[in-house]
Amino acid sequence: MLRVLTLSTLFPDASRPNFGIFVERQTGGLAAHPDVALKVVAPIGLPPFPLSMTRRYRALTAQPRRECWNGLDVYRPRFINIPGTGGRWHAAMLTRALVPLLDQLRRDFRFDIIDTEFFFPDGPAALALGRRYGVPVSIKARGADIHYWGHARRTAGQVAQAVRDADGLLAVSQAMAGDIAALATPHMPVAVHHTGIDRSAFGVESRKEARAALDIDDSPLIVSLGALIARKRHDIVIGAIAALPGVRLHIIGEGPERARLQAQIDRLGIGDRVTLLGAIAHAHLPRHLAAANVMALASASEGLANAWVEALASGTPIVITDAGGAREMVTAPAAGRIAEPTPEAFAEEIADLLAHPPPAETVKATARRFSWEVNTAALYDHLARLVR
Repeated sequence: MLRVLTLSTLFPDASRPNFGIFVERQTGGLAAHPDVALKVVAPIGLPPFPLSMTRRYRALTAQPRRECWNGLDVYRPRFINIPGTGGRWHAAMLTRALVPLLDQLRRDFRFDIIDTEFFFPDGPAALALGRRYGVPVSIKARGADIHYWGHARRTAGQVAQAVRDADGLLAVSQAMAGDIAALATPHMPVAVHHTGIDRSAFGVESRKEARAALDIDDSPLIVSLGALIARKRHDIVIGAIAALPGVRLHIIGEGPERARLQAQIDRLGIGDRVTLLGAIAHAHLPRHLAAANVMALASASEGLANAWVEALASGTPIVITDAGGAREMVTAPAAGRIAEPTPEAFAEEIADLLAHPPPAETVKATARRFSWEVNTAALYDHLARLVR
């Protein structure tokens, strides 16, 4: 029996049900493996008291310290994030908070390996804990954990050292594997570990069925899926839609850029065609993606976005920037287009796909290699090999 401790600060809770939902799904698949016993540690970072008691953090402080989350045994210890330090002390504070919990946990659950599902601050903390308990550590890179923390002045050295010290390294795309190796020289190859897709949910409804269920007419619809943060560059897609008369845009996601994006929509006078839908439960995403003619996302950086895979699995082609593993996804014309990050380029590629739509089944075929079954088998083999 392989006893796995999964550590991830990127994990859903009742206040953030979509936060790291792909980590939850991957972990659930591994936990269901017949030769695996697994527990999850999903730490919550909070500023020192009394700032931690303000309205912004109230929902996080209310989360239980331990719960059964969708069949997983999840611990939610708190660690201190000190504002204004650029993350310098995040990993040290996380390590300090986890030692008492893992000392106690290890009495009854002598885990064989720490499976770390976000590179920072999780990775450096996991390595310190791995040394304490004499177990190997695997770290997975997903995107911003490398692209931001791996280059930030106060944390880049910690991330690079984690690359050098990790017993095993995973990346969501080949491009991300290259980005890891560019930070430091790992002592083993970085393995590409693709995400999965729930085929019982995505690709089930036709566009006609999905639109009927959502009460949407047959005018062209573009969906952009991602948090309302600067890195996702939703403003580029909004600008593209302004140049495409009669085309509508639904943006799914929430975040600090909402007011700025709404102001742009109002300024361009396209409020009748562009809607900020806010956050939507992951269970409802398949229908929205199936209803769209195109999924467009102008991210400045990505690993390999789940939104790309989910759109293609729904039969919806994508228009994306050349970020992260984009060229590993758009491997055929049916998958969509890679565009320069300008409104004009996005408008041109969207218009081309609307004029020459690929068959939905052909689009779905471009994502066929992604499955949770393959994801689980690859992760089990990787962790078991490290333990051996």
